[in-house]
Amino acid sequence: MQNKENILVFGELLLRFSSTEDQFISKNHTVALFPGGSEANVSASLGQWKLPVSYLTCAPDNALTTNALQYLSELGVNTSKTILEGNRLGLYFLLSANGLTSGQVVYDRKFSSFSSIKPGVIDWEKVLDGYTWFHWTALTPALNENTAAVCKEVLAAARKKGITISVDLNYRNRLWDYGKQPIEVMPELIQYCDVIMGNIWAANKMLGTSVSDHLNRQTTAQEYFTHSEASAKEIFKLFPQCKHIANTFRFMDNPKHNLFYGTYHTPESNYISPIRETNEVVDRIGSGDAFMAGLIYGLTNNEDGQEIINKATNAGYQKLFVKGDFGDGTL
Repeated sequence: MQNKENILVFGELLLRFSSTEDQFISKNHTVALFPGGSEANVSASLGQWKLPVSYLTCAPDNALTTNALQYLSELGVNTSKTILEGNRLGLYFLLSANGLTSGQVVYDRKFSSFSSIKPGVIDWEKVLDGYTWFHWTALTPALNENTAAVCKEVLAAARKKGITISVDLNYRNRLWDYGKQPIEVMPELIQYCDVIMGNIWAANKMLGTSVSDHLNRQTTAQEYFTHSEASAKEIFKLFPQCKHIANTFRFMDNPKHNLFYGTYHTPESNYISPIRETNEVVDRIGSGDAFMAGLIYGLTNNEDGQEIINKATNAGYQKLFVKGDFGDGTL
């Protein structure tokens, strides 16, 4: 991989409505608004690190879109590829103050501009021209059959052009509601990918790899490392195009606590980061996206394996102290 890849990130721009109190609807009626979405979060970090990154989404031509894209532009992201059509931005509601559990997120993404995109409309051959890296996430094919088909289109086109492809196996069970399970959709898409990030449970759910039932909060980092290595070996065998796998391990004991570390695997080597832990969490949303961005940063700068996982983990950990979905550029 060459230094300073020209990166294109594809996914839905979202607006986040976030409680500033313990309850979303309260007598004080105080709710904060942030731009977000996994792919936008990755773009924001890459832009702040001065990597040449473009963000492609589909959004309505209105003041909210303009404001959100301007924010990304100010962070160093090229948003000129945005398709302006349709009538609404996707939304999500964070019902707690800092994202304590996945059960406290409510999505409102159906019938958004992005979820309405269809295959055969975007000229991917033209759009991808000049890019050397393409990033997407499992959130897009989770929306509906059309967005899954669009993913297949762009991935095939990117593979044909020899573009490096990375994916985040974000698993959100509330999104997969159109009659397909992830295991029915994701393997066909993952076959194109060079870099896979996620965790051992998402890989099990989406790719069918093994995961032990006895793993829990008390399981040691060394044992998780062993399981992560075994999961990676399965993925390398199932998807020979893939040469890089990273997993996050994140545990929370209370709203302010987070224990965070990561593993990185190639077909030849395995690495684990130092364990990072805090009891001062500000906002856990986007920490996985910051990790993903740190992984891309390390790989595009040809750093050694240990440095790659150290930087990715640190980027994810540092996001815990930043309000909103975007990180602040700390590596």
